[in-house]
Amino acid sequence: MVSVCFYFQVHQPFRLRKYSVFDIGNNSEYFDEYKNKEVIKKVAKKCYLPTNKLLLKLIRKHKGKFNVSFSLSGVVLEQFEMYAPEVLHSFKELARTGFLNETYYHSLSFLFDKEEFKEQVMLHKQKIKDLFGQEAKVFRNTELIYNNELANFVQGLGYKIILAEGADHILGWRSPNFIYIPKTAENMRLMLKNYKLSDDIAFRFSNKGWIEYPLTVDKYAQWISRANGNGYVVNLFMDYETFGEHQWEDTGIFEFLEHLPKEILKHPDNNFVTVSEAADRYDPVAELDIHHFMSWADIERDLSAWLGNSLQNAAANELYRIGRLVKEAGNPKLLEKWRKLTTSDHFYYMCIKWFSDGDVHKYFNPYDTPYEGFIAFMNVLNDIVIRVRDIKKQKKAVAKQKQEAYTHQADTSSFAHSFISEHPSENLLDIDFTKK
Repeated sequence: MVSVCFYFQVHQPFRLRKYSVFDIGNNSEYFDEYKNKEVIKKVAKKCYLPTNKLLLKLIRKHKGKFNVSFSLSGVVLEQFEMYAPEVLHSFKELARTGFLNETYYHSLSFLFDKEEFKEQVMLHKQKIKDLFGQEAKVFRNTELIYNNELANFVQGLGYKIILAEGADHILGWRSPNFIYIPKTAENMRLMLKNYKLSDDIAFRFSNKGWIEYPLTVDKYAQWISRANGNGYVVNLFMDYETFGEHQWEDTGIFEFLEHLPKEILKHPDNNFVTVSEAADRYDPVAELDIHHFMSWADIERDLSAWLGNSLQNAAANELYRIGRLVKEAGNPKLLEKWRKLTTSDHFYYMCIKWFSDGDVHKYFNPYDTPYEGFIAFMNVLNDIVIRVRDIKKQKKAVAKQKQEAYTHQADTSSFAHSFISEHPSENLLDIDFTKK
């Protein structure tokens, strides 16, 4: 028997506008509302709405034999509420599927500030509960960034299952089609992406230069069935924008998705499961010891997509340094804006890689060059520093006023007590205070 586990990441950042040096200290509107609305509307039309409609149709058609799992970042949910409520409604119709937790702002916070990471996870947990009525027991970190330390930390937050990339340099001779135990979290279950079969759909589906082109449902179902005897579950993890956005409708991607469940289910030993169902159904086969951070991004499967050059590292370190100042300032609106800057996409736009991964970094990128992204980001940070200083000055001024008022009140009270003690038998209403 082999189970197929479809998991989709749904995320769009709040993109910055081209914030110039002349805006610093003069404009606190950091985000490009027009661009963000435009992207959400566009992707909703091409991907979210038609794919949600198709998945709901397939779930009903196969009467519980077909299901999928989703992780929707908090920032994309906010944008659905603001710009595309019909998309949010369509996800609510799919609420029987499995929803996962992640950081609310789709951030790299675990790498820089674990307390901030915890707060963002709790914010996301509450958002999913409020919108969909679910409390997830599955966690996936931003872009499947993972190592032993993360597994241990997340276990401490109460999660039972965590997702990661089935990278060759980690697995070696092992298969991603089994469930594992993290080295540092014996009560957790670790599920790994089968990147070859996932990327056949996500990246190679419309590539006419690919030796397997065109990818048909019967061919793909045969590849899935090969896992029989060499694994329990094939984890197909990918960006949801694969359907209709990365792979356009005219490539046949929707027809492929529509007919795939029936073709896979032709084999009596095949089935579909959510992430939670897979972890409940199958026992782990071994322990995996993963010291260094890995991710599902680019050929390297490491952190270099976000922290691979001096621009990215300088921006990230400054961001989290300023974050401590923002929290000390105690201004909720400024904290929310700062947290939107923690979204990993801002650092992804600063990547200077090219070769085979270059085109991937251009998806939804609002900048012509990585350097433009860096400059806009650092300009915004400079403005935040100014606003933190202004908030502190205002607090000091208010505190000084309160102290002066308190001192005046104390002086007045002292005078009153002294006067009464000196004139114990006099009626205060009869005294003329204008006379010395």
